[in-house]
Amino acid sequence: MKMCIKDGLLINPKTQTEEVTDIWIEDGKIIEIGEDNNQTADQTIDASGKWVVPGLIDLHVHFREPGFEHKEDIKSGCEAAARGGFTTVCCMPNTNPVIDNECVVEYIHAMAAKANGVNVLPVGAITKGQEGESLANIGKMREHGICAVSEDGKTVMDAGLMKKAMQYVKPFDIPIFSHTEDHTLAGGSMNAGENAQLFGIKGIGREAEEVIVARDIILAKYTGAKLHLSHMSTKGSIDLIRMAKLQGVNITAETAPHYFTLDDSILGDYDTNKKMNPPLRTKEDVEAMKEALKEGVIDVIATDHAPHHYDEKNVEFDKAPFGIVGLETSFALSYTHLVKTGILSPMELIDKMSTKPAKILGIDKGSIEVGKTADITIIDTEAAYNIDPAKFVSKGKNTPFTGMAVSGEVSYTIVKGKIVYQKQ
Repeated sequence: MKMCIKDGLLINPKTQTEEVTDIWIEDGKIIEIGEDNNQTADQTIDASGKWVVPGLIDLHVHFREPGFEHKEDIKSGCEAAARGGFTTVCCMPNTNPVIDNECVVEYIHAMAAKANGVNVLPVGAITKGQEGESLANIGKMREHGICAVSEDGKTVMDAGLMKKAMQYVKPFDIPIFSHTEDHTLAGGSMNAGENAQLFGIKGIGREAEEVIVARDIILAKYTGAKLHLSHMSTKGSIDLIRMAKLQGVNITAETAPHYFTLDDSILGDYDTNKKMNPPLRTKEDVEAMKEALKEGVIDVIATDHAPHHYDEKNVEFDKAPFGIVGLETSFALSYTHLVKTGILSPMELIDKMSTKPAKILGIDKGSIEVGKTADITIIDTEAAYNIDPAKFVSKGKNTPFTGMAVSGEVSYTIVKGKIVYQKQ
């Protein structure tokens, strides 16, 4: 079947293309870009007035399966991804059992094959059982399709073991995703500072993040490994990354929409849907995230999609689990707070949400070109609405953005030439 996406604004960072044009798709591949009166489409999508971009890629999601399917499973996670415009996601290994061997990797692949078609790339654990004592069988997991390794949810606290992991993964040419948190410096529930004192909530100091950022930058410098720093939240981390990049260290970094849109002053209502790790920081940190995105110090916008059951969040603030959902709000928040405010151009936003993530993973995605797989997202940037978690397809409704006015709604998500989401 031949499909034509007609009259959309193609935004393709890899080729620096921004023009109104047609895209022709057949057998899951892009066969032509531009008007062609000699071809006839079996299906035409009218994309006039909309953005047509390479499918969004999220380097950081928690789909909870296996082990915690009451929070989310791969099927519901893929549905949330598609609704948010994501065609590829990287799922973290803190499941039960942990993704620390090829059998669990194959299980993830099998469950993803039963879902809606969204590409699910497993991230393998760095250590066995995420216990921080010995390396997992990274080589065997790589043979079975992991895209990276990470201890996300925990940190490899043994610097010697982390260095060994970096040396081990280097020949496989996959990145290490660092969960930047020194457990000995953490232990609170929100950002340490004036607001934590005001609200009577135990704080988490920014040094808990920055110590590991500094350590892993140093290790990456001496090992040459590909280091990707996850969920950056502090100005101090940005300063360290900026300096490391000037020195030529092989690192990339991500932040999430909540870190450039919200600050810790909103926690006075003790809403556990605003509790995440790392925590919301100060207004100064929020501005630092925006500036880092503008400069390119932060390479990627990821979600750290972390669904929880309602009952788990419906407890006292200090007892509630960390984490919020993000797949279905990420683009709208990013477009509203970064593009509409002039911080990023449309091209820069799509680069951070698709092209650069693909480059970090070393996968042939993140671009709309003839011959490429047709992973495409079509977005109505004029659509304005208020975020309503009741409409989420994720099992998790734990969002701090309820009622927030945003613009930018996904109209279609297409994976391998197949429509996996269409706004009704």
